[in-house]
Amino acid sequence: MEINEMTQTTQAYDENQIQVLEGLEAVRKRPGMYIGSTGPRGLHHLVYEIVDNAIDEALAGYCDKIEVKILPGNVIRVTDNGRGIPVGIQQKTGLPAVTVVFTILHAGGKFGGGGYKVAGGLHGVGASVVNALSEWLEVEVFHEGKIYHQRFERGKSVEDLHVIGDCDPGRTGTHVTFQADSEIFKESTVYEYETLQKRLREQAFLNAGVRIELSDERDPERLVIDDFRYAGGISSFVEFINKEKEPIHEDVIHFSCVAPDDSATAEVAMQYNDSYNELLLSFANNIHTTDGGTHEDGFKRSLTRVMNEYARKYNIIKENDKNLSGDDVREGLTAIISVKMKEAQFEGQTKARLGNTEIGTMVSQLMGDKLATYLEENPATARAIFDKALAASRAREAARKARELVRRKSELETASLPGKLADCQSRNPDETEIYIVEGDSAGGSAKGGRDRKYQAILPLWGKMLNVEKARLDKVYGNEKLMPVVTALGCGIGDEFDLSKLRYGKIIIMADADVDGSHIRTLLLTFFFRFMKPLVEEGHIYLAQPPLFRVSKGKKHFYAFSDRERDQLMAEMVSGYEIQRYKGLGEMDSEQLWETTMNPETRTMLRVEVEDAAAADEAFTVLMGDKVEPRRAFIEKNAKYVQNLDV
Repeated sequence: MEINEMTQTTQAYDENQIQVLEGLEAVRKRPGMYIGSTGPRGLHHLVYEIVDNAIDEALAGYCDKIEVKILPGNVIRVTDNGRGIPVGIQQKTGLPAVTVVFTILHAGGKFGGGGYKVAGGLHGVGASVVNALSEWLEVEVFHEGKIYHQRFERGKSVEDLHVIGDCDPGRTGTHVTFQADSEIFKESTVYEYETLQKRLREQAFLNAGVRIELSDERDPERLVIDDFRYAGGISSFVEFINKEKEPIHEDVIHFSCVAPDDSATAEVAMQYNDSYNELLLSFANNIHTTDGGTHEDGFKRSLTRVMNEYARKYNIIKENDKNLSGDDVREGLTAIISVKMKEAQFEGQTKARLGNTEIGTMVSQLMGDKLATYLEENPATARAIFDKALAASRAREAARKARELVRRKSELETASLPGKLADCQSRNPDETEIYIVEGDSAGGSAKGGRDRKYQAILPLWGKMLNVEKARLDKVYGNEKLMPVVTALGCGIGDEFDLSKLRYGKIIIMADADVDGSHIRTLLLTFFFRFMKPLVEEGHIYLAQPPLFRVSKGKKHFYAFSDRERDQLMAEMVSGYEIQRYKGLGEMDSEQLWETTMNPETRTMLRVEVEDAAAADEAFTVLMGDKVEPRRAFIEKNAKYVQNLDV
């Protein structure tokens, strides 16, 4: 094994290299370990941690109102009417408990002291981490007629906890005000209102009856206020998600139960709509478990079992017919699963998956007991659901036959890869990439300009199937989409296998016009609906071809926006020529390589999905049947449009 001399350290590795970081120094040294990143995601996470502490008070039954304010200068203030952080002296440290909570890691009321039955915060880490990563933080506690105050700077106390005034003797709660540290968050300390809005709305849905008020006071002349309070809880959440869809039954089905020893609760809300896609969101102690877990597994398992038992009982499925699959019974389903428990066991640092086995059993029993009864008592709704599931089952069988036909056809052909694919030489997915290019002309330029060792080119032509309005069986045999499926090699739908992916980067390269945007959206819809792990694992990219070429003499410069073009024109003063690229086909191979395909000089956008519900809604609005939501979306976002061809 070779070692690069430039990176090999010459320092001795001994006891002198072992650092002991005291207090909150560890957090400032490695902030990403505690909040995920020091980019926008980590910045907003600071707010979530303080809000989560207030939510924990609500879960304990002591808080019903939380206020979050974005103040001028991007200062955050979170106020709750809970019990207030204790101000008495903590015996072990000799410091006031509130000081301990904000200055010592792993200190808080969530470690078995009996203060909380369930908690969703960072197990007591949250407040101290926010303090460590703030330029300054001030806390006020309302307790027994007094207002206590303490200020910290970069995690360190600059004054002792002291009384600054009196308050109503019955008033309790906590104010936390902080300014994120620009030394830590170098990229930006500016909060996105929509990001906080989405998270706080979600928390209000998950905690029925708790009022959460968010306000943006950065511009005194344009105050923005949202007031979230949902008596319907997660049933209201399902209605909110389905608002742009067409439910096939009017009421939201809702079940809940409490463990016999009062150590946990489980809640399910579900409603079917006329789409072909399922959206299942699960939460444990208010934390979104993006990778599911035992609660989600228990729900799916029980839903499939109960549906098949009911269908057999009432002869909806005939004696010799196969059972409905899990995919069949979940087609068009929007469901929220929310569990709360004393000892949540999350798998992984990001808490993306729940591991408590007893919760899986609890959710499974809840569905088994309540869903069977619901179907018996609501035969009309049951009929609508089963009509949907049976149609899905027939389509699945049609997809299977179509898939086998495609396979047989491929076996008869001499080469199984699409005829128009210009493959690369390398077979290592860590270095290979495929450009899906709009049109034969651009495809020809791309083939001529590529690096044959690791870049493959697949030209597409014409408009393709809008899969938002089609099931899987319509994809097989589709002359526009099947070449993509075949080239990537990892299958689609329930046969998808990421380990068989032939190219590590899948790059959509389309013209920078309306038609190009449509093709990009159609392809993204296809990947999101039928090959979702490609999006989730960061394999999908959008090429960014230039919009202009500015030439002066024999020198050529490229501009990717009007602003860059204007800047080049200003620098050249006069004697230049401008070419506006209407399409990729206008560039020769050398230009396409230099601007859009050369890893040394190109710009690409990686497609990421942070919020499955928001992505689902976006594709439903943009690619679905309803015209009104699409018009509203266009009107709302028209101000962001650039380079519109009219």
